[in-house]
Amino acid sequence: MIGYLFTIIISLMLAATAFAAPPDAGDIMKKSQAAFFYQGADFKARVEMTLVGKTGAERRRELTMLRKNYGPSGGDQKYFIYFFKPLDVKDMAFMVYKYPKKDDDRWLFVPGLNMVRRIAAQDAHSSFVGSDFTYEDVSGRDLDDDTHTVVREEKIGSLDCYVVKSVPFKESGSAHKLSWIDKGSFLPFKEEYYDKKGALVKVFTAVEVKEVSGRLTVTRRRMENVQTGTKTEVVYVKAEYNVGIEDSLFTERYLKQPPKRLVE
Repeated sequence: MIGYLFTIIISLMLAATAFAAPPDAGDIMKKSQAAFFYQGADFKARVEMTLVGKTGAERRRELTMLRKNYGPSGGDQKYFIYFFKPLDVKDMAFMVYKYPKKDDDRWLFVPGLNMVRRIAAQDAHSSFVGSDFTYEDVSGRDLDDDTHTVVREEKIGSLDCYVVKSVPFKESGSAHKLSWIDKGSFLPFKEEYYDKKGALVKVFTAVEVKEVSGRLTVTRRRMENVQTGTKTEVVYVKAEYNVGIEDSLFTERYLKQPPKRLVE
């Protein structure tokens, strides 16, 4: 009888310990990556981008973004972005081949020069077409390039969030990042990027979340550079998952002249 009671007590203690164990930060970030970058087999959005200078002056751009997954969540992807307006970026196109275990391949077509330019891996942290987002922000960062730690749990408004600190192994645009991940949807509602001196550089905010094709999607997002006073807001005016994007789109040929039926 005593042995039986002892077994029960040990079992209860182990269960309590397991219940109290902190969540695994790597698992949280994998779920967040899946929710933010990998939903659906593919994705298409008509996008409005507004660049706001430190004086408040605004520049607007219109573009179409297409993304297709190859394999499971966290695997290979391809992105294609085509600019419609204004005239100084009209017909510019950007393409990414995203790989989970090596540097992504990126190309930019500059219509004024009629030239396709390969974007070097070290330029992934530079500004994406003059905005406060980087090239890496567009398609995401490989999770294995960073170490992840849950530093606390707190609310953003009514949302219960994990706060995860990510410190890069490899070259990054910041010394570390804090991410507020919603416990329900695993979408990132806020991110803070810090430099090597520990100073805050940029803040990402998920301004609006809506259901798109039955999937919770960040349809309005903002990146603010608190050091320069500039910010960029991106809005999905129209968005849809599982549209059947053709593999043939993701070629250098279509960077120069993409089919209108795919990008309009």
